[in-house]
Amino acid sequence: MSDLRFEDRVAVITGAGGGLGRAYALLLAQRGARVVVNDLGGGVDGSGSGSSMADKVVQEIGDAGGEAVANYDTVATVEGGDAIIQTALDRFGRIDIVINNAGILRDKSFVKMSPKEVAAVLDVHLLGAFNVTRSAFALMKNANYGRLLFTTSAAGLFGNFGQANYAAAKMGLVGLSNVLAIEGEKYNIKSNVIAPVAKTRLSEHVLSSFGDALDIDYVKPLAAYLVSEECSLTHEIISVGGGRYARVFVGEAPGWNAPSGEIPSPEAVRENLDTVMNTSGFTIPRSATDEIMALVARLQQ
Repeated sequence: MSDLRFEDRVAVITGAGGGLGRAYALLLAQRGARVVVNDLGGGVDGSGSGSSMADKVVQEIGDAGGEAVANYDTVATVEGGDAIIQTALDRFGRIDIVINNAGILRDKSFVKMSPKEVAAVLDVHLLGAFNVTRSAFALMKNANYGRLLFTTSAAGLFGNFGQANYAAAKMGLVGLSNVLAIEGEKYNIKSNVIAPVAKTRLSEHVLSSFGDALDIDYVKPLAAYLVSEECSLTHEIISVGGGRYARVFVGEAPGWNAPSGEIPSPEAVRENLDTVMNTSGFTIPRSATDEIMALVARLQQ
């Protein structure tokens, strides 16, 4: 089979000044993509800014024979999201790929977490992805082509102590991607979510020595496939770390049906809880409509 190539494709990658974003930018550029390297240049907590991180990656791409342009706008505002996509249009004339990778951390236990610490994380991860993707999505519809990749995490999918703000944002991105997968289907726009477990600036304090086995190079091949023209997947979540690649999904078990026409008591729910919680025979709804139709079918049995 032929190699996956990205000639004539333009990719916007947020948070591409280091870590996973940099790895994605270098790989896509190596395979022919023209890349907008977006990075605010701030710290892990989102403070500060600067141009050196994005500039360095652009220089690396150029030195290797690729083509890239730096962008330093924040994803956290509508104006910043618009400016990032406009950079792609001004320099390359089109937009085909958006990888929403930018992120910050403001970790604290829930009772100690301030509203400002919640808002800051939501602004970058969730609203940031909305701001950038919103500007790109209409252009992709007009072109009848697009590839969107969002970044969730195990904290969002499964929970993690001290990361209520981060987890809420990361699970919100799953919902956003799912809707865009549905709305983009007839326009050849694929939208997927990646859940990387890798040693980066944001995770090294959590992973400690174990992080040495979680090289970011394991993540970039999956990301590249998911934003390629050959990718047929959409509406999916895939976890990757240390060479392991695995589907993550939201499923629905058959459950327990109360007797027809009868509103069950709390005690009846308690008595049938084992059936409610039994996951054998699960299905994976592809939309809210699928779930409702499955409910209607069960009620008609």
